[in-house]
Amino acid sequence: MDPVVLETRLDWREVARVAHGASLVLSRAAVARIETAHSIVGALVESGVRAYGITTGVGALADTVVDRPSQSRLSRNIVLSHACGVGPLLEEKAVRAIMASQVANMAHGHSGVRGEVVARLCTFLEKDCIPDIPSRGSAGYLTHNAHIALVLIGEGRAHVSGVSMTGAEALAMLGLSPLVLEAKEGLSLVNGTACSTGLGALALSRAAALLDWADAIAALTLEALGAQMTAFDADVLALRPSPGLLAVGTTLRRLLAGSGLIAAARGKRTQDALSLRAVPHVHGAARDVFDVAAAVLDRELASVTDNPAVAGTPDAPLVFSQAHAVAPALAQALDSLAVAIAQVSAISERRIDRLVNPLVSGLPPFLATDPGAGSGFMIAQYTAAALAAESRRLASPASLDGGLTSGNQEDFLAHPTAAANKLLAILDNAEQILAIEYVSAAQAHDLIVDAGAAGTAVSGNRAPGTESLHHHLRRTIPLYADDRPLGQDLEATRRLMMEIDVATV
Repeated sequence: MDPVVLETRLDWREVARVAHGASLVLSRAAVARIETAHSIVGALVESGVRAYGITTGVGALADTVVDRPSQSRLSRNIVLSHACGVGPLLEEKAVRAIMASQVANMAHGHSGVRGEVVARLCTFLEKDCIPDIPSRGSAGYLTHNAHIALVLIGEGRAHVSGVSMTGAEALAMLGLSPLVLEAKEGLSLVNGTACSTGLGALALSRAAALLDWADAIAALTLEALGAQMTAFDADVLALRPSPGLLAVGTTLRRLLAGSGLIAAARGKRTQDALSLRAVPHVHGAARDVFDVAAAVLDRELASVTDNPAVAGTPDAPLVFSQAHAVAPALAQALDSLAVAIAQVSAISERRIDRLVNPLVSGLPPFLATDPGAGSGFMIAQYTAAALAAESRRLASPASLDGGLTSGNQEDFLAHPTAAANKLLAILDNAEQILAIEYVSAAQAHDLIVDAGAAGTAVSGNRAPGTESLHHHLRRTIPLYADDRPLGQDLEATRRLMMEIDVATV
């Protein structure tokens, strides 16, 4: 995989590429910006000016002056005291995304850390050194970032090429010694919105793939149920000028072009149920929300989110205390995308019900090959309903959670990291729900083919677009006949979806 080169800034797609294994390389201009900012911090230390987290404590201790001999100890102590996450570890991709976002923030040239600190993070990415980050306990960003910083100073734990070891052992394996942090470096390493931005970029990459799969799987279902395609005509959809809706309509028409099953069903109903007829509206709305979230995340990556920020020159240093580490816009955007993905999940679950429900499907009850003796996909729909319900609960906005920390000094919290984690959890559910729809729709198609061969009323060919989708699944997962645990098929179908771009199927 080609490395990602950081010139001026990263976008979310580049962060996602690093998350999936690309290395991150700093341009000469980025290195120069980092070194200039470090020189400015040095000048601030020399001047003795009161500067948050440089010559003072942090949080509610912002007015407590720290003398010069104690500033390195302050940096180390910040890392040690802030590394208090709990719970299961973040997956490797998530940690890589957070580190890439940290580098992007420091490379703006307003943090003031040494170039060596940023280079170490790039080395971790290149050499597959993944600090252990507990997934829970962050109201914003501090704890996740601090667990990365632990390994830089030879503390904590990490996985190097998948092998668990102490931070000191990880550094030794990379031929490095622990860093002795200088003024402001501890604060910069735990500060900023790198955690929520990195997790958000990873979520966006998953959401983009999921939305493409959602359209394709819906097309397979629409064909199995004999949808009335007039609802998706270009002129009809143009009456509601949503970019996402129009894009989904185009995809459905393309995938279902040439379908004998669709042609045979033409005019059989005045209109379909909304779970079929509103696919462009629900999937399209999610795409529109996705575009907004992507724009917000790219603005976050373009922003300086360190507090304080340094500027000016070593001869005329400036330091600004501000609130750029607070990210309400990002939290709101990720919350909105979580709602949109939960709604995509909800309509998928309703389509699953229409596939398995003998009262509306016109197919064998619950898609069983031997109804009565076999239950087919009856309980798979239960699973989808349970996951959709869980996603509805998770979709409650994290950005409104509130909370007070640091002795009321931090008396407003936007919770962007919680919003990102909720979105990732909803994506987990959405991927599995769509996988259930995928395998159910394929089963319905096979039963339709059997019915056509038997000379019953249902007959016709699949469209070329849906034929490839059906073939992709059936190469691995055969028709289900109550002959094996169904859950294995459902999870394997999800893996088939997530491991490949649907456009290549």
